[in-house]
Amino acid sequence: MLSQELQAALNKQVKIEGDSSQIYLAMASWSENQGFEGIATFMYAQSDEERMHMLKLIKYINQRGGEAIIPNVEQPTLDHTSFKTLFNQLFEHEVFVSKSINELVHVSLQERDYATHNFLQWYVAEQIEEEATARTILDKINLIGDDKGGLYLFDNDIKSFPQQQTNQNV
Repeated sequence: MLSQELQAALNKQVKIEGDSSQIYLAMASWSENQGFEGIATFMYAQSDEERMHMLKLIKYINQRGGEAIIPNVEQPTLDHTSFKTLFNQLFEHEVFVSKSINELVHVSLQERDYATHNFLQWYVAEQIEEEATARTILDKINLIGDDKGGLYLFDNDIKSFPQQQTNQNV
């Protein structure tokens, strides 16, 4: 059985994961409208992944006798001045999510809920991967600079990035 404090903290994370899905979805839509097919493909896949993170939390809360709260959908506020700005925001958001997961792990340890602590280790590992992916993409973008040819190649290459990452994790 989950404590009230831990249930509230897990439900807060449900909202953060849902918001993450919406952020990636908004980024995908913007990218698609700008003609960045590859970036849009990557962002749509990330949006789906974040939704799955949310569902995993919802199911866990319910399995542990708690009550998962389904959050409201809010329109993300993003700076759409460039694709580089978009990816900087993505990285900053992933750092925020990592901090939130770490706080959740802390609460689980304070509550001595070792089952939840164990469950959350998947999220800890996932956030390491998410931050590394965002950092790698930003490094590539910085290498490209203002080179239009480089941007074209980057947009084409990033289409398969989610599949490359998934295949490496198998």
